[in-house]
Amino acid sequence: MKDTCPIRRVWARVWAPLLVLSSGVACTALAAADRIAVIAHRGEHRAHPENTLPAFQAAIDAGAGFFELDVRTTSDGRLVLMHDASVDRTTNGAGAVREMTFDQMRALDAGGKFSPQFAGTKVPSLEEALALAHDKIGVYVDSKAIAPAALVAALTRADMLNQVVIYGGAGFLKNVQALSPSLKVMPEAYGAATLERLLADLKPRVVAFDAGDFKDDAIAAAKRAGVDIYVDRLGSADNASAWQDAIDRGAAGIQTDRPAELVEYLRSRKLRKQD
Repeated sequence: MKDTCPIRRVWARVWAPLLVLSSGVACTALAAADRIAVIAHRGEHRAHPENTLPAFQAAIDAGAGFFELDVRTTSDGRLVLMHDASVDRTTNGAGAVREMTFDQMRALDAGGKFSPQFAGTKVPSLEEALALAHDKIGVYVDSKAIAPAALVAALTRADMLNQVVIYGGAGFLKNVQALSPSLKVMPEAYGAATLERLLADLKPRVVAFDAGDFKDDAIAAAKRAGVDIYVDRLGSADNASAWQDAIDRGAAGIQTDRPAELVEYLRSRKLRKQD
């Protein structure tokens, strides 16, 4: 039936397109909000020993999108998780990771110094962490001391090529890309001029920012390139106002020592699905 009402016809011509447009804007905003990744720095390490399987499981339980881990290589070529170059700070042992065999690393207690509750916790291998994460959570790999080929091989064996972001130096990331072009590499921004060069050379899909390089000109360069921005909000900057500032300035991911609190913050502001 033909609509003979002029008022309805005007409403349809003027307001319906605007409703479609506003709906599209809202959907775009929600899509962007849904992809704000909560990155648990060294796992959930405020209540668990850092870079251990209990810390990573707690990050999964908190609803984080990624846990971050630090990879190093033992003297016999195995990949283990340790932030520092030595085991002294976090275990009952002493010495450099690169000078210890895998069996020597596994003999260490990586939890007792943190709390008697975690006494006997082992230094994990990268393979164990990847197996825990598979189909549950993304892994942010901080490549401290590892050969590109060894990393790519481990990710391939674990079927985790599409579930990780790889952080490291530009040369390291270039070599990773040569071995596996589909891997998502993530250089540090450092500053606008350096970032422009990295964007041209690596063509990354995501860039890491720390407190020192999260500046307007570097952020603008990342936005022009259409890459995701993952920013550290650690220490005194790990709070609601700093999280919101990062979101307002374009962050797609936030690395935090407080993953459960950040997840709840995003949910409370409808910036994350109620998963």
